[in-house]
Amino acid sequence: MPHTPSVPTAPQTGSHPTATHRTGVDRSTGAIRTLGSNPATAPIMLHPGDSIPPRRRVLYIILLGALTALGPFTIDLYLPAFPVLEADFQTTAAAIQLTLTGTMLGFALGQLIVGPLSDKVGRRVPLLAVTALHVVASVAAAVAPTLELLSITRVFQGAGAAAGGVVAAAIVRDLFGGRRLVVMLSRLALVSGAAPVVAPLIGSVLLLVMPWRGIFIVLAIYGAVMLLSAFFLIPETLPPARRHAQGTTTIWQRYRSVFSDRVFIGVLIIGAMAFSGLFSYLSASPFLFQGEYAFTPQQYGILFAVNSVGLVVGVQIASRLAARYGPQWVLAWSTGALLVSAALIIVGDQLGLGMWGTIVPLFLFMTSCGFTFPCAQVLALDRHGKAAGTAQSIIGAANFGVAGVVSPLVGALAVGTGITATTMATVMVGCAVIGVVALWAIVQPRRVEQLTP
Repeated sequence: MPHTPSVPTAPQTGSHPTATHRTGVDRSTGAIRTLGSNPATAPIMLHPGDSIPPRRRVLYIILLGALTALGPFTIDLYLPAFPVLEADFQTTAAAIQLTLTGTMLGFALGQLIVGPLSDKVGRRVPLLAVTALHVVASVAAAVAPTLELLSITRVFQGAGAAAGGVVAAAIVRDLFGGRRLVVMLSRLALVSGAAPVVAPLIGSVLLLVMPWRGIFIVLAIYGAVMLLSAFFLIPETLPPARRHAQGTTTIWQRYRSVFSDRVFIGVLIIGAMAFSGLFSYLSASPFLFQGEYAFTPQQYGILFAVNSVGLVVGVQIASRLAARYGPQWVLAWSTGALLVSAALIIVGDQLGLGMWGTIVPLFLFMTSCGFTFPCAQVLALDRHGKAAGTAQSIIGAANFGVAGVVSPLVGALAVGTGITATTMATVMVGCAVIGVVALWAIVQPRRVEQLTP
């Protein structure tokens, strides 16, 4: 049976107990009871974030969302410039795609360092240090004279952007749990899911008023604003007492506690495969739509804006369905939809349906990603509150690391023939198949417990 928080006895000296409001904390559960005029009926707040005023909660959502978006913007803002980079450096499309791979691998490795470190020393110090690295690397990328140096700076840029997403999710888990955690993480998933498709739209607009190097100056400014905001507005949410919880005092213990969870392993694979399918599309789309379908950079950006609508709709509906029916059952539908929509892209291309035969099922694929991302993250983090930073770092590293390896397969399949909708969707189908298998063979939805309040 759950432990009932004890209510401390009112002091016998000083003012009358009904004249002030105090707070009682149960050390065994962390539940907080606010004491007013009648302590027996005072509301119980099971998580620290339950007592945050609504306006402050909105501020946290905005700031943490902006920090979460730093990574996807760092990776995707320059996608519309791929053809320009190819011409400027007189190289191949595959070589340009490797700069994207380097950024994603740097982002993945950075999260593996930042996540466990934030569980050990707190959230603020790693967040500030690594975001400062992002600012420096962005300036270096803007002045890189060769493709090789640009690739190196992009790795450090990715590593510098790593703190935003992993620390933001860990802060949310520090403050919330249960169904409210679903709502809060869905807000972050909305940003992290929409940012990769909105970023190229913004990048295409920036290319109208500046050369491609200016995009990296914009990223440096973005990182600097996040650094100042984190320094002045984001408090430490992991007090020293919680950094040494029994069984999670070392990095090895945190990793062991996370990797011994069957459900976590399953949703880790599902999230990584959905993300890899998304990035297979992102890395191939500049060449597919601006090459085969003759889109301008601005038309290409509009396409991303339309697809972002699907992501937004998926995330918002998923948060409500997950709270009511359980995130595992939302994943049961969304992973199947990923597979069907990716297969329809191949069918449309082989039947010669042209641009619309690709765009329509692609919109369905993006909407299915919107359903998938928040549910996978909730299932992973709700079970590992004591190692939230470590768990989120593994999720982020798997998403971006696996996607960084998988997405170039589109270019490899297209050697000699050029990138087509079929080569792009073939990789997407493979990712979706692995996700479906992971759900039913590893997660096993019927064996997953329902979320707590």
